[in-house]
Amino acid sequence: MRQNEQGLYLRSVKLLRETVPTFDEYPFYLNAIRKLDELAFHPKVTYIVGENGMGKSTLMEAIAVGLGFNPEGGTINFNFSTEATHSELHRYLRLARSVYKPRDGFFFRAESYYNLATNIDQLDREDGGGGRIIDSYGGKSLHQQSHGESFFATFLHRFNGNGLYMMDEPEAALSPFRQMAMLSRIHQLVGQRSQFIIATHSPILMAYPDAVIYNLTAEGIERTALEDTDHYMLMKRFINNRESMLHELFLDEE
Repeated sequence: MRQNEQGLYLRSVKLLRETVPTFDEYPFYLNAIRKLDELAFHPKVTYIVGENGMGKSTLMEAIAVGLGFNPEGGTINFNFSTEATHSELHRYLRLARSVYKPRDGFFFRAESYYNLATNIDQLDREDGGGGRIIDSYGGKSLHQQSHGESFFATFLHRFNGNGLYMMDEPEAALSPFRQMAMLSRIHQLVGQRSQFIIATHSPILMAYPDAVIYNLTAEGIERTALEDTDHYMLMKRFINNRESMLHELFLDEE
C-alpha cells in the first residue's frame, strides 16, 4: 500500500515487539499476534478476516481500546463495564494517526451489544438533564426491537459520517438482505469521509470494492483478495455444489 493510500484517520498499527514481556502467554502466543509487525489501514475500508480463534476480535479490541473506546463498545464517552475481560495487548501497540481527526467514532461489538443497549436505557432513565441518548439511535429502545433491527438502527442513525468506525462481526444478527443494505450504508458513509475497520465472516460484507483484506491464519497475517478467502470459496462451493457437499458432510458424520 503506497503512502498516500494509507488511512484517512488511522494509518497503521504496529506491535512494539521489544516491549512484549513474553510470547508464551495470551494473547501474544496467537500466531497472528506473534507474527504481527505493522498493518497499514485503507483510507476507506479495511477487513480483518480469518477462522475462529485466530485473534480477530482480540486485535480489534486492542486497537479500539488504544483509540480510547470502551472495550465493550460504543463511543469514546461510554465507560460501562460488565466484566473486565479485555487483554493487555493495547499497551503494546503503536497506533499511527493521520493529521485529520474524525468528528465521530464508534466501536460496534456484536458480542456485547446487549450490554451497550442496556447501558443506554439505564443512562436515559437516570435523566441527567440532557437529551435522551436513545434519540441518537432512532428514538426506540434497542431492547424493544429485534436483534437485527437494533443493529441496523445503530448503523443507520448513530453513524453520522466524518467518523472512524470499528465493527466486530456486525453481520451476527443481519439477514443477507440487511448485509447488502449495510454495504450500501458503508458506501454512503465513506462518501462522507468515514473510515471503517471491520472484522467479519461474511463474504457479502467483505465485498466492498475499494478496500483491503487482511487474513489472519495459523501462519500469521496475509493480505488477500475476496475471491481467495476461505469464506468466499466455501460459500461459493456450497451454493454451486450443495448436494455433493451435504453428502460429504453427512458421510463424515456417519
